[in-house]
Amino acid sequence: MAKLNIVLFEPEIPANTGNIGRTCVATGTRLHLIEPLGFSLSEKALKRAGMDYWPHLDVTTYLDFDDFLAKNPGAKIYMATTKARQVYTDVHYEPDCYIMFGKESAGIPEEILKEHPDTAVRIPMLDEIRSLNLSNSVAVVLYEALRQNEFDHMKLQGQLTRYEW
Repeated sequence: MAKLNIVLFEPEIPANTGNIGRTCVATGTRLHLIEPLGFSLSEKALKRAGMDYWPHLDVTTYLDFDDFLAKNPGAKIYMATTKARQVYTDVHYEPDCYIMFGKESAGIPEEILKEHPDTAVRIPMLDEIRSLNLSNSVAVVLYEALRQNEFDHMKLQGQLTRYEW
């Protein structure tokens, strides 16, 4: 059974993290937050974006990237960045992999990306656009990883039979 992980490196905008938290709850995905955060986890904006889902979120915080690595030894980490050679659909996401996203203003630091060139992935977009919104990027890549794992732990909600519509 897939138990995917989303990692946010130093997220800055509480509404993005709240939306990502809601997506993680909806998909049974763990959320990992690497400090420093640009907000308090008790901020109203974060709770509002995550709504009543936040108490159900499987979330862990870490002091820094080294703390994250120490507490998740052997983690297979895919790094989402606009600087990657391969597209996010070109890799196979293992059921327990980690998909990491950088902070809104700067992405994942270059020194971390240099350590993981083979697992760096990007979302194709026009050159005129710097990047997508963080919560949108997480949803795009996470749902590809879930699709590859055949949505194995998710039941279809509200599925209509062909005679009900």
